[in-house]
Amino acid sequence: MEKIIEESKQGESLVLEHKPENTKKLFIESYGCAMNFSDSEIVASILSGNGYNTTQILEEADLVLVNTCSIRDKAEQTIRKRLEKYNAVKRINPKMKVGVLGCMAERLKSQFLEEEKIVDLVVGPDAYKDLPNLLSEVEEGRDAINVILSKDETYGDISPVRLMSNGITALVSITRGCDNMCTFCVVPFTRGRERSREPQSIMKEIQDLWDKGFKEITLLGQNVDSYLWYGGGLKKDFENATEMQKATAVDFDQLLEMVAVGFPKMRIRFSTSNPQDMHESILHVIAKHPNICKHIHLPVQSGSNRILAAMNRLHTREEYMTLIDKIRSIVPNSSISQDMISGFPTETEDEHQDTLSLMEYVKYNFGYMYSYSERPGTLAGRKMEDDVPEATKLRRLQEIVDLQQKHAWLRSEEFIGQTVEVLVEKVSKKSTSEFSGRNSQSITVVFPKEHYKIGDFVNVKIVSCTSGTLKGEAVGWSDMN
Repeated sequence: MEKIIEESKQGESLVLEHKPENTKKLFIESYGCAMNFSDSEIVASILSGNGYNTTQILEEADLVLVNTCSIRDKAEQTIRKRLEKYNAVKRINPKMKVGVLGCMAERLKSQFLEEEKIVDLVVGPDAYKDLPNLLSEVEEGRDAINVILSKDETYGDISPVRLMSNGITALVSITRGCDNMCTFCVVPFTRGRERSREPQSIMKEIQDLWDKGFKEITLLGQNVDSYLWYGGGLKKDFENATEMQKATAVDFDQLLEMVAVGFPKMRIRFSTSNPQDMHESILHVIAKHPNICKHIHLPVQSGSNRILAAMNRLHTREEYMTLIDKIRSIVPNSSISQDMISGFPTETEDEHQDTLSLMEYVKYNFGYMYSYSERPGTLAGRKMEDDVPEATKLRRLQEIVDLQQKHAWLRSEEFIGQTVEVLVEKVSKKSTSEFSGRNSQSITVVFPKEHYKIGDFVNVKIVSCTSGTLKGEAVGWSDMN
């Protein structure tokens, strides 16, 4: 599982429309990847039906929940600091209850409840429907915990409330869990094995979003390309399915086609992909439908075959490069982004150079780059010595970041003179006279507001750029309106 962690969104608190009949106040804060933010919407929906309105004022909350990430040590340290803050407030307001949700809850359940006694309840990613019962336990003075990982929970029957930041873009979860077992990653242990959500529940949720005026969705999962619905259950059990189940199964390219055809005026993104599951059939669906965005996030982690094997990545350098060639051939206008880890155990200088040379081959539009952080419980954490000095890790990471910056400039400059379709998402941070949105390739575009409004699809001619932003002038509405 590759986790894209948008730093600007970390610690965002969720605010919902207030129900006058609700009397209790919920403060819920999210950290980590898009899946955690999506899960917070599910939690808020469940608790909204159980008497809770949201608040952004921590001190007035009856219940404080933090949805957590275990992907890096830094993420866990951030959350520990937040828990210290919550407990300082709790000393003033002893009725306040504090709970930990998500991946860190699953990983550190006994520490939080028994050893450190810093929370009242601990709820894993598959147990959110049990929250009302767990809160009853807490109200009666007992600690409450449910971190059981499910074989079939997909929350397909819960209609998530939305992070109403713009009412334009939304996340739609289609899979949960991961089967890949990369040696550096905690996700299979914290989120369980892979299972897919029933297609009609996905279509129903998208219809609801369309009816509410949303213009873009992101199909979300730890590994969306391996989506497989055959009636329910774990993906690994598909081999035991009946002949009828196998004959009527829906895979990712079929789901993507269903959504694209069913909602031709809605823009569709998806994340995250894994190289071994990005089949050519998916690329042809992307190329065929103009409303499917031409951006593929394709984590690689390393350019060295030996390191890829040590990571238990299910692809080689050569297979990855062949896939890049296919993308360039079938979807030539697609942007490609990466995840990269520097300083994985035993990585040599030559192997670091293999990563840089792979980056030179692909010239990614943008990427998410980290130095290796040992995660307790993973195979790498248990079996491999974290033997690359921290200074070496950071120097290699800086070289990766510097090269990515160079390539981002090159890729941005390719857009100058082109006209691109932009979905207006918000007012630009730098100027209230400009709008900001993304093009199909997921690159930020800013342009003068003129008579356009948030939610419009606008054709913008690009006149200049930075490494991460395109600047242009509107030339009219696009056909997507």
